[in-house]
Amino acid sequence: MAEHTDTTTTPRSGHPIEALLCSVLDDLKGLADVPTWSMDAETTTRVVALAARVAAGVAEVEARAIGQAGVLGLPAEGQYRDTARWVQRTTGVTRRTARGKVRLAEALGDLEPTRAATARGEIHAEQAQAIADQVALLDAELVSAHDQARAEAFLLNEATGGCDADALVGLGQAIWERLDPTGFEKREAKALEAQEARARAKTKLSMANAGDGLTHGRFTIPTAIADAFRKQLHALAAPKHVRAAQGAGAYDWKTPSAERMGHAFIEWIGGYDPTQLPKIGGLSATVVVIGDYEILQGKIKAATLETGTRISHTEYLRMACDAGIIPAWMNANGEVLALGRTCRFHTPAQRLAAIIEQRHCQHHSGCTVPGYLCHAHHQIPWAQGGGTDLRTTQLLCPYHHARAHDPSTDPMRT
Repeated sequence: MAEHTDTTTTPRSGHPIEALLCSVLDDLKGLADVPTWSMDAETTTRVVALAARVAAGVAEVEARAIGQAGVLGLPAEGQYRDTARWVQRTTGVTRRTARGKVRLAEALGDLEPTRAATARGEIHAEQAQAIADQVALLDAELVSAHDQARAEAFLLNEATGGCDADALVGLGQAIWERLDPTGFEKREAKALEAQEARARAKTKLSMANAGDGLTHGRFTIPTAIADAFRKQLHALAAPKHVRAAQGAGAYDWKTPSAERMGHAFIEWIGGYDPTQLPKIGGLSATVVVIGDYEILQGKIKAATLETGTRISHTEYLRMACDAGIIPAWMNANGEVLALGRTCRFHTPAQRLAAIIEQRHCQHHSGCTVPGYLCHAHHQIPWAQGGGTDLRTTQLLCPYHHARAHDPSTDPMRT
């Protein structure tokens, strides 16, 4: 955590920037107990606007100082992985906020008119960042440095004229019209094509189990795809659909829209036809629920997904209502699922049984690759007379399966 000190006792170098900031902090301390109830409507409006301008000016000074920290090598000197971590430690802000401050510092370092306007409080820091982002999207192969300067001037003029950061982001077509009135359509199309390629390259999704029954995730996808996805979720979250699916009165207007969208996402996943998906490991992309038949008869007892996640009996019954029940009848003799020498490849039923029984890769190293991503391995090779029998079937991940068939790398092979 950063160390916070009283400005009146902070050592001062005499540099004008430092002196001004210390003076501002001292003056703000004097305002801490000044009541705002005495301000009328016009004064309140002006104070809010002035505070925003002051904040913009301070953000610009901070951005320049962060840039100077990089020049002096302070992050490296302190053995920080990057400048954002140094800012986080120095100021006590979150990692996310620190990254935003570093991005602004990098952006303003290349755009002098935008930096100066921010310093004067004419535009906000987020407007400055939006201008920098839009100028950066201009393909260097399509525009010259002069054109980039013209684009910055255009966006800066729009920002000072009242366009907020979101509006500036939407001015892509207007920029090209300004740069090339006669050929802007072709140039904009090429620029968008390059932008979409970059978006596809940066597409990602991550999920992490929080351990409390919730999984948190983040994704980055192209905006056009996000628009389509948002529209699909809106359809599932619409009052008419909710009432039709859950009955009259089911739609709660007081529920936050983010929560409604979350439930729509759940419905979207649950309603997707798994037969339309490619197979993984020889099976449809379906989660297998393992539970006793007694639960279907009313017994209160937990069930398990083939991934190892435990679920309540009520969730098990809910899933059972929306899916076919596939009984996994297994006995010590491997009857029904044991096909002997009649078939080389394991059937879906055999694979399901192996996943239920083994759960993950069975390599002796303790590999935990989930069963649905594993291969069904013949412990007695088919070429040596082994049968496709569940009793001699072992789940191995692709890596360990390849090694199992190479006696020089894995003694596990028989």
